[in-house]
Amino acid sequence: MDFVRSPEWPAAPLGGLAANSATTRYGTPVGTAPATGRATPPAPPPTASLPTAPPLPYRPPVGPQHAAPGRGPGRVAPPIPVKILIAGGFGVGKTTTVGAISEITPLTTEAEMTSVGIGVDDPGGRSGKTTTTVAMDFGCVTIDRSLKLYLFGTPGQARFGFMWDDLARGALGALVVVDSTRLDDCYPAIDFFERAGLPFVVGVNAFDGQLALDLASIRWALAIGDQVPLIRFDARDRLSVRDALLVVLDRALDRATREGRD
Repeated sequence: MDFVRSPEWPAAPLGGLAANSATTRYGTPVGTAPATGRATPPAPPPTASLPTAPPLPYRPPVGPQHAAPGRGPGRVAPPIPVKILIAGGFGVGKTTTVGAISEITPLTTEAEMTSVGIGVDDPGGRSGKTTTTVAMDFGCVTIDRSLKLYLFGTPGQARFGFMWDDLARGALGALVVVDSTRLDDCYPAIDFFERAGLPFVVGVNAFDGQLALDLASIRWALAIGDQVPLIRFDARDRLSVRDALLVVLDRALDRATREGRD
């Protein structure tokens, strides 16, 4: 019979079946599977016959290193959360204000402005605004170890006014951002916070570093009392926004102190 012998196989020596055994050819005892290929896994070792002891019950770790945050010695209490609203008319710089100060990437709900909004949404002649907030802006900033501000920017258009009640719930104060060339756009925001009894500060955004009117004229035009702080700030500058928010905090603290005495 014709046959082909693989070059990898060793030649079978003379000697019959014994010489042609697996041990002779491969060096592997008969009945033992090779180490590679589709080998049958070895049988698991026999288990100990002695019974195993049940596991010990869990005991929480003790000691100062395992104390809850803010409760053990040397632990610093987490900062107190304070909710602040950033409000105002359309295109006055609310989203820019939140983005300038937030220590996290701010959450924005910006949508592209289309031709449908012409004549309805007017950002002003010197604005290059191409998007608008359709829900809210969100950011946060830690003032110090004891205080952290959570900033919620409101939408500026009147058609989104139904959201303001929900956004204002739990807030301690507000910063009303004003464009000195479009004072009438901030009237709804001022009216809202006066009716709600929420402390607020009016911050005039200095577009291009200039104001169209001085602060005294703006206060008269807005018809706000002397007890309402009126400041100038730059929504693009982090330190300027920080100072404006500190005025809001001072206003809210003064309000809380007076109510505590009453």
